[in-house]
Amino acid sequence: MFPLPPRVLFGAAYYPEYQPHDRLEEDLDLMAEAKFTVIRVGESVWSTWEPENGRFALDWLTPVLDGAHARGISVVLGTPTYAVPPWLARQYPEIAVEHTTGRPTGWGARQEADFTHPAFRFHAERITRAILARHAAHPAVIGFQVDNEPGLRLPHNHGVFQRFTDHLRQKYGDVEALNCEWGLVYWSHRLSTWADLWKPDGNQQPQYDVAWRAFQARQTTEFIGGQADIAREYARPDQFVTTCLAYAHPALEDDELTDALDVTAGNPYYDLQDALALPDPTPLAHEQQWKTSGVWALYRSADRIFSSRQEPFLVTETNAQAVSGTSDNRPGYDGQWRQAAWALVSRGARMIEYWHWHTLHFGTETHWGGVLPHSGRPGRVYSELATLGAEFEKAGELFAGITPDADIAMVHSAPSQWLMEKYPPLATADGRPDSASYQRIFDPFYRGAFESGRQVRILHARQLHDARGERDGPAPEVAAALHPVLVVPGLYLAEDSLLDWFEAYAAAGGHLVLGPRTGYADHEARARHEPAPARLTAAAGVSYDEFSNLSGALGLHAAPGGTLRLDADATATHWVEGLTVTDATVLAGYDHPHFGRWPAVTTRPHGAGRVTCVGTVPGRGLARSLAAWLAPAPVSGWDGLPESVTVATGTAPDGRRVHVVHNWSWEPDDVPAPAHLVDALDGAAVAAGELVSLGAWDVRAFRTRQ
Repeated sequence: MFPLPPRVLFGAAYYPEYQPHDRLEEDLDLMAEAKFTVIRVGESVWSTWEPENGRFALDWLTPVLDGAHARGISVVLGTPTYAVPPWLARQYPEIAVEHTTGRPTGWGARQEADFTHPAFRFHAERITRAILARHAAHPAVIGFQVDNEPGLRLPHNHGVFQRFTDHLRQKYGDVEALNCEWGLVYWSHRLSTWADLWKPDGNQQPQYDVAWRAFQARQTTEFIGGQADIAREYARPDQFVTTCLAYAHPALEDDELTDALDVTAGNPYYDLQDALALPDPTPLAHEQQWKTSGVWALYRSADRIFSSRQEPFLVTETNAQAVSGTSDNRPGYDGQWRQAAWALVSRGARMIEYWHWHTLHFGTETHWGGVLPHSGRPGRVYSELATLGAEFEKAGELFAGITPDADIAMVHSAPSQWLMEKYPPLATADGRPDSASYQRIFDPFYRGAFESGRQVRILHARQLHDARGERDGPAPEVAAALHPVLVVPGLYLAEDSLLDWFEAYAAAGGHLVLGPRTGYADHEARARHEPAPARLTAAAGVSYDEFSNLSGALGLHAAPGGTLRLDADATATHWVEGLTVTDATVLAGYDHPHFGRWPAVTTRPHGAGRVTCVGTVPGRGLARSLAAWLAPAPVSGWDGLPESVTVATGTAPDGRRVHVVHNWSWEPDDVPAPAHLVDALDGAAVAAGELVSLGAWDVRAFRTRQ
């Protein structure tokens, strides 16, 4: 982990250049009074930095940096390559992103440029170097954010396609190898020469799509890596380089991209008000996109950011007031900003930075609320955040860089998600293909763990085993010791060696949980020749060849004498795999005259560990029951909590144990402490068994008493 100031950084993105009059001193004074310690500046205004081609205006930021430094506020300096100035678009119209071949994107939004184009690269490097040469050495600057939320688009430009063709030539050698690997005999797609490769616009061959999406993500990774290398030429040893990630962007593979950075930074946005209530009103069918809904989804966002490098991270943007469009105005209830910030910190956030300080008076995001409203007068939001700033100051270094606990680890696969977006196995309620199928499979397992009071660590498949040999993953026995329960849902694309790694993990003592669609296809998205779950049928004691979509939820029953206790509302949803038992114990079955012939959940000892198969997408009741069975004693030590109360635990950098307790409701509550604790904010001691009082929409932070 790159060294950062020894406390949770707290602040906002700040754009004095957007304001109709000069109020710099007033703004910085208000920030200091609210205990802000960091601002992010400069990343959105290339046309301000360079009003015309080759004419630079670089000194306007100096008063901001000087004023921040005078008040002890650190600065993250952004580079503006994601917001292309009109003069560049006018002089090089060919840099416009083509969403489909020959159809350029119109200008007037952002990220409209093909960032792989040589003209764009030349000008992007020139403005980046000009800004950094002028401001990188300023003592207020602690780090650099290159670009902003990369990977928004999938460029189909001529140059991109030609480089894709060159990439395939280098990877496969000749067209006959590609014909064989992709199965291009199908529908007469055999290539006689590389010139026969068709454009991606109308493609319906899954193997092509897997390669195309991976290539697009690699283009984003390469661009951000190059920008990071430029920044490091100007950076001091105590300055970091990052970019901020929007995890829903299509041309992004976050674990690969962040290899080139010093620290991960992400932008978790979430619905407020009743969407943060527990018991959770969010239906399981709700699609989580760039903005999440539900307390569990807020935690999942934090765990996804942690997963990129398996390290504590920065939050570069999150809700200040209402977010989203002009018709979606739901600023938080009193206390909810404290709750969300502490939730993110409890899962590893080292910085909480709001987007943004001022609510804008013009532009697309006019009603995307900042810390201050349009009037510029401090109000309820400012007051709430000032309270939070004082709390982070009191907490000091204790919560700066927590390694969060996990009862259950889950394996995430970007390639499987990309494939399911175009070729989804699941259907929506009205029978249409569901492009959110991957999340529909993955999220119920995460949500069930969260709702049962268990904590989750998300791992990328490449972090466990990298078939390309670009990263060393842990040995199976090491992973089994670190993560005794490993849930693998929806991993449709998997190399042989990865599936063999999973088998070795279970043999070494891990509990491997296979969810729907896992291991059905190989790394090229070719359906495997053997029964599913491929290469794991012997270890699992089950196999299947038949599967079915479900039109509605099915009831479930626990197997007589089994160890899995089902909640009363346990159901199977969306999908059934016809598991045929050869040597496994059935834990649950379907209440249905046809599907009842197959088990819903099975388990089998394997070596020193165990393999469990879940042949359906679990409803909330089944998902909770599974998590409680997989991890019967939560590592937090807090169990049997009211539905509105959650606890996140972890280890501080100095080895101390921390506990963050939330009440996500209007009703106050009291819960017994599982151990001797000390309040991290007021120093009060809490004895084991003593009640911890929580007000409405409240959060308490503790450390374990030494």
